[in-house]
Amino acid sequence: MTADTGEPFLLTPGPLTTSRETKQAMLRDWGSRDAAFIQINREVRDRLVALARGGDAFTCVPVQGSGTFAVEAMIATFLPRDGKLLILINGAYGHRIAKICDYLARDYVTYETAEDTPPDPTKVDAQLRDDKSITHVVIIHCETTSGILNPVADIATVVAQHGRRFLVDSMSAFGALEIDVAALPCDALCASSNKCIEGAPGMGFVICRKDSLAAAKGNAHSLSLDLEDQWSAMEKNAQWRFTPPTHVVAAFHQALAEHAAEGGVAGRGGRYRRNCEILVSGMEELGFKPLLPASLQAPIIVTFHMPADPGFDFQVFYDRLAEQGYVIYPGKLTVADSFRIGCIGRLDETVMRGALDAIRDTLAEMNVSDRGPVAA
Repeated sequence: MTADTGEPFLLTPGPLTTSRETKQAMLRDWGSRDAAFIQINREVRDRLVALARGGDAFTCVPVQGSGTFAVEAMIATFLPRDGKLLILINGAYGHRIAKICDYLARDYVTYETAEDTPPDPTKVDAQLRDDKSITHVVIIHCETTSGILNPVADIATVVAQHGRRFLVDSMSAFGALEIDVAALPCDALCASSNKCIEGAPGMGFVICRKDSLAAAKGNAHSLSLDLEDQWSAMEKNAQWRFTPPTHVVAAFHQALAEHAAEGGVAGRGGRYRRNCEILVSGMEELGFKPLLPASLQAPIIVTFHMPADPGFDFQVFYDRLAEQGYVIYPGKLTVADSFRIGCIGRLDETVMRGALDAIRDTLAEMNVSDRGPVAA
């Protein structure tokens, strides 16, 4: 349990464990039109653009809701109604974008690989060469279905060579993995408050190229999710069009300050990488097999094969770890039975080693000796 609150550590991809100071930032009520809150909004937007290395060519548009709200807002705003989207899929979140397009009645095609396989830039190149009607391409930066790190920069190069537009869902990576939106290049990148910045859930945001955003006027299907309209309003008075999640924004402002104090993307990503290394090596020592090789593993969340031992029951395993103060995550794969353990949030080496001790003790209590995966 966390020492300051007695709450369990969330070894999940978000919501996740936050600092005491971030929680405390939500204890004040804010007027959405107050000058102090407007300044918080301005600082949050500016810091996010700076983290993405967007410079003056980019802006940040926040939206109320979870990360999926931001993804839908990005797709609906930047994909014209007569456009066509190529969706690169290797997990549940790529499939979710396809479902969004179904709801929006926007044309799309997919290029799907297995959940443990990144998209091949040469195949993207061929698909763009063969289908001239594709106007936009979208990729998941870190697909948390498996924890795989997808080759965003390589795909961006191919997309640019074909003169198409590029969108990035960086939900589980932004703030911990370096990304330069100006250099990619891309039109937009989306993420949310409750991932690697370590804020509270309730706010998504899209970092956009200003000229592309201006050109997207009229594309959106939804007033609430129209990024161009939200941006236009914020540029006039620095205020949200509709009631903002004030407490979440204030907490996010605090979380961004803590992110900067830790050393920004390099510092936050470095801690997560150490967490991931300790977790993977410790689980391998216990006999577990990670789904991904190190070359494809993002330091965000790690997928492990379910043990072959017939005495292993995931729900019992989960419950006993939770009782000891460590909440993990069920698997979401179709390629293998699995479970996941996150490396992000206010977690450090001590927490990761404590989780490994709890896992070792729980396996002993369950009499689970064969921790390797079921033979293929």
